Amino acid sequence: MNTIKLLILTGLITISSAGVMAVPVKSHTLSKGDLLDKIKGGWAGQVIGCTYGGPTEFKWNGTMIGEDILIPWDDSRMEWYYKNSPGLYDDVYMDLTFVEVFDKHGLDAPDSLHAKAFANAGYSLWHANQAARYNILNGIMPPASGHWKNNPHADDIDFQIEADFAGLMAPGMVNTAAEIGWRIGHIMNYGDGVYGGIYVAALYALAFVNDDLEFIVEEALKTIPSQSEYFQCISDVIKCYRENPSDWKKAWFEAQKKWTSDKGCPDGVFRPYNIDAKINGAYIVIGLLYGQGDFGATIDISTRCGYDSDCNPANAAGILGTMHGYNKIPDYWKRGIEKVEDLDFAHTKMSLNHVYETGLRHALEVIKRNGGNISGEAVKINYQTPVCVPYEKSFEGLYPVDRKGLGIQLTQKNKEVIVNFSGSGFVVTGRAGKANHLKDEILEMEVIVDGNLTEVAKIPTNGRLRRNDLTWNYDLKEGKHTVTLKAKYIPDGYRIETVDVIEYSQNDPGKRVYY
Repeated sequence: MNTIKLLILTGLITISSAGVMAVPVKSHTLSKGDLLDKIKGGWAGQVIGCTYGGPTEFKWNGTMIGEDILIPWDDSRMEWYYKNSPGLYDDVYMDLTFVEVFDKHGLDAPDSLHAKAFANAGYSLWHANQAARYNILNGIMPPASGHWKNNPHADDIDFQIEADFAGLMAPGMVNTAAEIGWRIGHIMNYGDGVYGGIYVAALYALAFVNDDLEFIVEEALKTIPSQSEYFQCISDVIKCYRENPSDWKKAWFEAQKKWTSDKGCPDGVFRPYNIDAKINGAYIVIGLLYGQGDFGATIDISTRCGYDSDCNPANAAGILGTMHGYNKIPDYWKRGIEKVEDLDFAHTKMSLNHVYETGLRHALEVIKRNGGNISGEAVKINYQTPVCVPYEKSFEGLYPVDRKGLGIQLTQKNKEVIVNFSGSGFVVTGRAGKANHLKDEILEMEVIVDGNLTEVAKIPTNGRLRRNDLTWNYDLKEGKHTVTLKAKYIPDGYRIETVDVIEYSQNDPGKRVYY
C-alpha cells in the first residue's frame, strides 16, 4: 500500500496537511471574482436542479420519464418549495451542516463534530443517513456508524447527494476533495456509498479548472478503485457515450440491464426501487455527458433517468454551474432564484447568499493550505493529479436470495415473532408504532438467533430517532437458522411492526445451472 493510501486509511491527513496528498503538475490562476462566480454557480445549480426534479422524485422507478411528460418550470417553483416543502432540499442542507461545522470550528474540525451535528439536527433523515444517526446517538461513532455491518444502507446514495461541499471548497484540488470526502463519507456510508460522494466531490473540484466534460468525468474517476462496482458502472456509461454520443436512452438502458439489482438497501432488494449510489451516479454522468454542456439538457436528462430524480439533477447542475459560473447559467433557469437567495434553508442559519460568501472563504483557505497563493485579486491554485483512494466493498460474499412478508406485531400481549430461514444473513424490516394520544417511547425487543441472545434492540417511536430497520445479522454460518424477536419493553398501546425478512446466502444465485 502506498503512503498516500495508508495516510488516508489511517486518517492521519487533515485538511491542514492535505498538501501531502497533492501531486501538483501545474497551477491554475483565476480572479477572486471568477472563483466566487463558480462557487455561486455550484450552489445555485444544486437548488435549480433539485427544484426541477422535485415533482418526479421516485415516481419513475426502473423506467425513464417520457419526453411527452411536461416537467413544470417557472419563477415560482423555488419559492414554493422553500416555503411549502423545504425537505426537498435535504441534499443541500445536509451539505450545509458540514459547512457550518467547518465555519464554526475551523477546517480542522474532527469528524466527531460533523457526526454529532447531523445526528442531533432537527431535520428528518432516511436510509444511510438515518441509520448513521441512530448509530451515533446510540454510541456507534464513525467510521463504524457507516460500516455495512452496522448500516444496511451503506451503499445507498446518501453521501453522494451531500458531498458537493467537499469539491466546492477544494477548487482544482481533487485529492483534497477526496480526502475530505473519505473522512466525512464514512460517517454514513461505506464502499460504493463513499465512492459516490468522492466522485461527485472530484467532479466539482475539476470543474473549477477545466471545461471539457469528457475529461472531467474520466479524470474524476481516477480517484475510485477500478475493482469497485461504482467505477465499473460509471466506466460503462462513458463507453456508451463514446459509442453513441447522441442517444442517452441507450446508455440508460444498458445501465438498467447491468446495474440495478440492489444488494444491500432493505427498501430496494427484490423491488423496483433503487437508491444505490452507483446507478444514480450513472444518471448524473449521463446528464453531464449527453447534455454536452447545455444547462437545460443536462438537468432534464438526469431527471428523466428516474429513481432519485431530484438529487441526481442537483448534482449534475451543480457541477455544470461550477464549470460555467453563476453568471452564465441561463436566465431561464435562474428564474425566481432571487426570491430565495436570502432565505435560510430548513434547520440551518444559512441562505444561498450566506453560503456563497462562506464558500469563498473556505475555498481560499484550502487553496492556501495546499500551496496556492492569493495576491490581490489573483488566486493561484495548485492543481492536483488524481490519486486513487483505498478499496473497500460492502456486503462482501453475501447475496440476497429471498424476501418474505411477516406482517406480525410485537405487543404487550403478542410477545414473540419467530422467523425460520436458510442462509448466512438476514434483515428484518419494520417500525415502531403507538396510539396517537401516547407519548413517544423507546421500545425494546430481544433478538435471539439459534437460541443465543445477540442484541436487545432499541426501537424508538419518534420518527426522527427511529431505527431504520428492526434488526440484521450478516455474520451467520451458512445453514438453517431460527430468529426469535421477543418483546422486552412494549407498554400497552405501543407496538413493533415487522414487515419483511430479507434472506442472504454465501452462495451466488447468479451461478445456478439451468437444465
